[in-house]
Amino acid sequence: MKIVSQNFAHGGVQGVYTVDSTFCQCEMTFAVYMPPQAKDGLCPVLWYLSGLTCNHSNVMDKGEYRKIAAELGLIIVCPDTSPRGNGIPDELTNWQMGKGAGFYLNATEEPWSQYYQMESHIMEELPKVIKDHFPVDMDRQGVFGHSMGGHGALTLALKNPDTFKSCSAFAPITQPMTADWSRPALEAYLGPDESK
Repeated sequence: MKIVSQNFAHGGVQGVYTVDSTFCQCEMTFAVYMPPQAKDGLCPVLWYLSGLTCNHSNVMDKGEYRKIAAELGLIIVCPDTSPRGNGIPDELTNWQMGKGAGFYLNATEEPWSQYYQMESHIMEELPKVIKDHFPVDMDRQGVFGHSMGGHGALTLALKNPDTFKSCSAFAPITQPMTADWSRPALEAYLGPDESK
């Protein structure tokens, strides 16, 4: 894990970090807010999943969560929404697909499947990094998000009820397999078989 930046906020620390991802085969960026209570012991953690075209910084810049997180003693983790970098598959003319649009799933279709393993990154890889480097109580985790991230929060929470004790989502389209803006991406990532 590498430190990109760390700044004091509301008595805690807002940091941005990178980690070499085995699942996404690239360097992945994420943000962590540690409240002041983290100096004294383990704190519960909330995972925030951003929406389509976003990255880890959108909620840092546009949604002031640090004040309430400091008051409640919550660690907030904000992962990126997709793999990024040279050589990562993308559709430059399609904002609904590729970089910034990972949909928090594990792609099974080429060329996406080699890099777009966001579910495994969020559920397996990044939690190990967080547990190893931050004072988190992994028995008290929740997940929330907006738009594509709201859908991701819902699907990951439903698949992993033993991990996430709470889930909150703003997901304007909760059935993306029927929406014009998301169905093509899901077919590209997962193939035409709707059962996937």
